[in-house]
Amino acid sequence: MNIRKLKQNEQPPMELLLLADPSEAIVKDYLTRGDCYVAELEERIIGVYVLLPTRPETVELVNVAVTEAHHGNGVGRHLVLDAVAAARSKGYKTIEIGTGNSSIGQLALYQKCGFRIVGVDQDFFIKHYPDAIYENGIQCRDMVRLVQDL
Repeated sequence: MNIRKLKQNEQPPMELLLLADPSEAIVKDYLTRGDCYVAELEERIIGVYVLLPTRPETVELVNVAVTEAHHGNGVGRHLVLDAVAAARSKGYKTIEIGTGNSSIGQLALYQKCGFRIVGVDQDFFIKHYPDAIYENGIQCRDMVRLVQDL
């Protein structure tokens, strides 16, 4: 597997990005302000993430997604660790990530990759998304915020 930054004129993998965030408008906004990275296996894109500068010396990891066929194979872990390394190499001091309260697997993954929970934005998904989101039989209401010092 190879992880690389998306080329300037290359189309981002929208279907994959929308797995991580169902709002096309929000995803498109991230893409205009951040850098998109893709994971490829045999010349096919199987994963994606976006690094989004937010404040001085701080970057947010957004839209981490892996094709369903490659779930459970460590691709997500490789993407997160690559994002941490990319952020560090760009001189950022802090990397942040947010996920839904119902995203149990993602919460475990991010903590295994060195992130620590620092807060909860209550009702984030209720306020910012028109349709209810459910994962693991739980309504996604709150944004769980995690951070890692680089």
